[in-house]
Amino acid sequence: MYTAKDIRNLALLGHGGDGKSALCESMLYVTKAITRLGKRADGTTVSDFDDEEKKRQYSIKTSVIPVEFGGCKLNVLDNPGYFDFAAEIVQSLRVADAGLICLTAKSGIAVGTEKGWKSLADAGLPAMFYVSKLDEEHANFFNTFDSLRDIFGASVIPFTFPILHGEEAVGVVDLVSKKAYDVSGKEIALPAEAEEKIEEYMAELNEQVAETDEALMEKFFMEEPFTEEELLKGIKDGIRQRSVTPVFCGCAMNGLGTAALLDNLVRFAPSPLEGKPAVRVDEEGKESEFPLNPDGPATAFVFNTVADQYGKNSYFKVLSGNIEDTMTVVNARTGDNEKLGNTFFPKGKDNAKTAKVCCGDIGVFTKLASVRTGDTLCQPGKLVTIKPMTYAEPCYRMAIYAKTKGQEDKVAAGLVKLNEEDASFTYGNDPETKEMIIAGVCDIHLSVIIAKLLSKYKVEAELRPAKIAYRETIKKKVEIHGRHKKQSGGHGQFGDVYIRFEPQSESEDMIFADETVGGCVPKNFIPSVEKGLRNCIGKGVLAGYPVVFLKSTLYFGSYHPVDSSDMAFQTAAGIAYKEGLPTAGPTLLEPIGELKVFIPDANMGDIIGDLNKRRGRVMGMNPDPDNRGWQIVEAEVPMGEMSSYAIDLRSMSQGRGSYSLKFVRYEEVPQINQAKIIEDAKKADEE
Repeated sequence: MYTAKDIRNLALLGHGGDGKSALCESMLYVTKAITRLGKRADGTTVSDFDDEEKKRQYSIKTSVIPVEFGGCKLNVLDNPGYFDFAAEIVQSLRVADAGLICLTAKSGIAVGTEKGWKSLADAGLPAMFYVSKLDEEHANFFNTFDSLRDIFGASVIPFTFPILHGEEAVGVVDLVSKKAYDVSGKEIALPAEAEEKIEEYMAELNEQVAETDEALMEKFFMEEPFTEEELLKGIKDGIRQRSVTPVFCGCAMNGLGTAALLDNLVRFAPSPLEGKPAVRVDEEGKESEFPLNPDGPATAFVFNTVADQYGKNSYFKVLSGNIEDTMTVVNARTGDNEKLGNTFFPKGKDNAKTAKVCCGDIGVFTKLASVRTGDTLCQPGKLVTIKPMTYAEPCYRMAIYAKTKGQEDKVAAGLVKLNEEDASFTYGNDPETKEMIIAGVCDIHLSVIIAKLLSKYKVEAELRPAKIAYRETIKKKVEIHGRHKKQSGGHGQFGDVYIRFEPQSESEDMIFADETVGGCVPKNFIPSVEKGLRNCIGKGVLAGYPVVFLKSTLYFGSYHPVDSSDMAFQTAAGIAYKEGLPTAGPTLLEPIGELKVFIPDANMGDIIGDLNKRRGRVMGMNPDPDNRGWQIVEAEVPMGEMSSYAIDLRSMSQGRGSYSLKFVRYEEVPQINQAKIIEDAKKADEE
């Protein structure tokens, strides 16, 4: 049984296709946890076990891969590389104590490399790099290392580097131990050229280590060598303080460098006891640190949820005490008691039953129906709430429809279940357009949700562009006469009104005024006139959108002592509306959104040009105070022009950019654009 000091919780980050899942396979193979390397193309990797992941051949959910090496247990959190699934990284970084960013020796720094670095910096976690695929043609570790040093600074030091025979990597050198290893992990003689590099890199490492402690800094300036103990402690402290960023290298397919990587992770990666403390939130919302405490009352934080046909798997990290399968714990969010029983250690899709999960370790509960991602499970009487995750606001909105009429409830029920395992998308009914709207990160995110609705809940759904909630108003004042007269056997119907329609700016809702004198319309029928108009304003005369900023004044009329009725005056008001509004300069209004785009300086021209095409007005451009070399563009844009913006921004900025969009007000649609909107609305009505 491991204890907190023997555990390393490590998040794997990096661009899609840069070798994260392959590295997990290599770690498991080198430690003899599996007997053959799985391949993504065959759907046999341990970490990509979901049917959707096998079909698409990329990771969608984070999987937890336990690797046992050198008396330690490494919980490797293999995260998706595609940015649509960034919420998985947010969740992983809440339980990881360090991050390892994968990039390839051939392609070098990708957008996912930069994003991984920023995610770890924002979370205050140590960062390390792993340069993969040394066996590829034109792979060049040293060029890639130079790029890392240029972009991420002097803290970047190669802890392992390749031994080259021509262009082929035939071994690796471990910088700190000054040893060399071949592809099988067997120690070999240190080549002469490697000794020069060791001297160069050790000088750089010593300088970074000196920054971790004043006594070491003094020793460094006096040019005294560090003792082995001082060096190893300085490296660990430097990694924790982010003043030392190790770079490792290898090839997952033949195992080159994997054992050296594991050895360094065991020696230098922080244990949960040395990691960043969790954050607790009290009843008033005040935040404070919650340090890991092996001797404290049992506390576990649920950081991820996976639902399958057998029920729900709740992945958790123990933050205090130990979790045992005989316990009853309290959910701090609901106050409900939860009887544990099915407690496991995760390993991809396979779970190994356990009676106990120690402090700092990661486990999985099954069949805790009411437990959600972000919940804290505590010992009764010792309640504590760990700060839950917050996700970027999803901006890619689409309408979701059941393919088969009558299955709308099944779609909604499926979304409720999927939202339990992926809280980064939102859904709900739009009362104006009468559509169910689903919002996610981008198109791939929503397409996975649609696929899961079918595979897990057997309901077919489709996405359509969300309807835009336009409005109508008038620009001119008109006076109109509306008369309803009908004579049939017995009582007839008679209502006669004169109404003035005019624009107003006080209220979006219609203002009704009564200016009649002398009882030309009896007082008891005046509410009938207002009711008749209110029944009509929900459907404008141009395209059937609600009419706003309208003032309707009843200034004259007449009645029949026998034939006038509530319904007759409602009908007369409706006639006046239908005849009067087309002559009052009706026009369309569109929702305008306040847009903030966060982009690198290099993309500024493309972004501004694109906003102009969308009829946007740029309101300002300011440097991003949190990101050097980035800009925040503020603009006002018609929301009807923004349906594909998430996809287009990703394309223009290679996935670097992000944005937020909030509704601010309605404005008149330019006449040149009104015809198409009216035509589309009429077509939709006919359907």
